[in-house]
Amino acid sequence: MKAFDLAGRVAIVTGGNGGIGLGMARGLAAAGARVVVAGRDAQKSAAAAKEIGGIAIEADVLQEADCRALARKTVAQLGRLDILVNNAGINIRRQPQEYALDEWHRVMDSNLTSAFVCSQAAYPEMLKNGGGKIINIGSMMSIFGASFTTAYAASKGGIVQMTRAMACAWAKDNIQVNAVLPGWIDTDLTRGARQQVEGLNERVLARTPAGRWGTPADLAGIAVFLASTTSDFLTGTAIPVDGGYSVQG
Repeated sequence: MKAFDLAGRVAIVTGGNGGIGLGMARGLAAAGARVVVAGRDAQKSAAAAKEIGGIAIEADVLQEADCRALARKTVAQLGRLDILVNNAGINIRRQPQEYALDEWHRVMDSNLTSAFVCSQAAYPEMLKNGGGKIINIGSMMSIFGASFTTAYAASKGGIVQMTRAMACAWAKDNIQVNAVLPGWIDTDLTRGARQQVEGLNERVLARTPAGRWGTPADLAGIAVFLASTTSDFLTGTAIPVDGGYSVQG
């Protein structure tokens, strides 16, 4: 369908070399976008970029300079920037009383501050093109709480509110800003959670109407939709992609 055609568009996916980010990068590339895979692991990013026919740019989202340079390098190499997927993130699972302050800051800076800085850097480049799309990756923890996700939940709740504020600010510039809230997706991050949190797998399966964990491929469609002209009148939303987890009582 032509409305979903991303030919001629350039997208950045932070943390795009694995998990949800790679699932989205694959979807965007399949729809015709030229995709920049951004991450700290240069070798892993290069392999992902080669797979989807994109390019890799090494970037550590904990570093402000790297976040800002990412937009500049993308435009220098590919000529423009139309789509930004703020996917990079980490989780440190601890009870709240056990967090060290540097751990708190690391999670917040990786998940929330990096998305803010990358969006700031992308904004003037999108203006030059007459608009753009920013897709921020939240979580089920943007909606629910869990005892072992204090910093992560705070950062992902912040993603939703930041998305709404940016959507209001940049609608006049034809830049749509939306959030995606993945449910329990089978990635390296959640495999670690299943090892650390007893009974998590069983609880997720019991609550998810779809009866399974999601896969990174399940995020490809929402990425293409939110990056395409089909979603031009949709902004400031937070869309769960969770197999029904968030609506099950």
